[in-house]
Amino acid sequence: MEFPALYLADMPPEAVLDPRIVREASIAVKRNRARYLETMSTSSLVSLIASLGEECRHPTNPFRQRMLTQGPAHTGLSPASLASGLDRFFESLTRDSILDLLRQDLGHERRLDEICSTPVEQRANKSSVATGPEMIGHITPRLLPVSALQSMVLGLLAKSSQFFRCSPGTSLIPRVFAHALHALDSRVGSCLEFAEWSSEQQELTDALIAESGCVTAAGQDETLISIRSRVPAGVRFLGFGNRLSFAFISKDLLVPHNLGRLAGKAAADVATWDQLGCLSPQVIYVEEGGAASPESFAEKLAQELDRVESEEPRAVLAPEVSATITRLRGLYEIRASAGTGTQLWKSENSTAWTVIFEQDPQFQKSCLHRFIYVKGVRSVDDMLQAADVVRGQVSTVGLAVHDGDAPEIVYRLARWGVSRVCPLGRMQQPPAAWRHDGRLGLAELVQWTDWEH
Repeated sequence: MEFPALYLADMPPEAVLDPRIVREASIAVKRNRARYLETMSTSSLVSLIASLGEECRHPTNPFRQRMLTQGPAHTGLSPASLASGLDRFFESLTRDSILDLLRQDLGHERRLDEICSTPVEQRANKSSVATGPEMIGHITPRLLPVSALQSMVLGLLAKSSQFFRCSPGTSLIPRVFAHALHALDSRVGSCLEFAEWSSEQQELTDALIAESGCVTAAGQDETLISIRSRVPAGVRFLGFGNRLSFAFISKDLLVPHNLGRLAGKAAADVATWDQLGCLSPQVIYVEEGGAASPESFAEKLAQELDRVESEEPRAVLAPEVSATITRLRGLYEIRASAGTGTQLWKSENSTAWTVIFEQDPQFQKSCLHRFIYVKGVRSVDDMLQAADVVRGQVSTVGLAVHDGDAPEIVYRLARWGVSRVCPLGRMQQPPAAWRHDGRLGLAELVQWTDWEH
């Protein structure tokens, strides 16, 4: 199926962009926003987004098929891994989950439609309305495609036109998602724009920033600092730096008949998006003293990762990345042979997955691509002390503990600085209303107007 050229990124590769084209495209989407998107009710937008998620889950949907047939070449992920990751996102786009997001972030699902008030505001004789930026400029690096899709949904709910600057070769998934939206409602689809250019083409980025009422960016801290310095005063800048995650399993759940279930959940967290997301665990801490040992869990995790590899193969890696994994494996094999409390399990004849067990609880950053550390700890305190080196950088902790113990542990993790805690097995399945890095994604986009009466 041939798709029409709707966006700048649909143009042939030989097409040349210049600042004038970026400005004119920005003006066009802002004009379309004023005509269509700004006048739509939030309820109809919620229904449209929910329909989009449902359509994209259907196996015969042509846009889904294009994502899955062409996406692997653009993302490096295997078709099965890409389908699994995208489906987790599409499944989160239900009408109820989006309404929950609106109520959580804005206090009222009609806050972007009219002046309204919550019961608390009514008692204070106050009402308010929220207004999204005329245009959001998204500067997306080579991150997982789901990040751009999440940003697109938030921007639509804010009733903002959006211009996505994608790194070369990375626009396919969000662009096809926008084509799917355009097929459902061409007026809303015309409020989006996509283009690819490199970070060196700063004159294009400056043209985008100049037309934006809000600029979002993700990536390394130095990248965010550079972009922030180019955003003028009065234009909102939302930067999201790199984060990492880990998991904790209580000794109370570590019984032999439960090992397979726990390992299966942990393997799913490790394998989703090939462990490349900020929400993927890099270390799994296992409390010592249970009926089964942390080493037994590590061995079971290796078996589960081997099973997952047969169903959702990891991507084929660049030679230099495979070489890094091979080098690290060699290092840990030497340690294991020296009897230093290290054990290693690995895929045969490939670098598809690696499990390293270490008695030393010190947090160790993974080289990713399904390379996971399992470390024994005496307690939650022991874990937090071992992970102190990454304190302030942690996004998510996957938890496997008794329900009665969870509130106290979550409270301690929150005070330590963790922004999200979820059950093991759901680390890469945040709900639509999750607070990215502990921040209200939709609320940060809008400007509030209060009416005291």
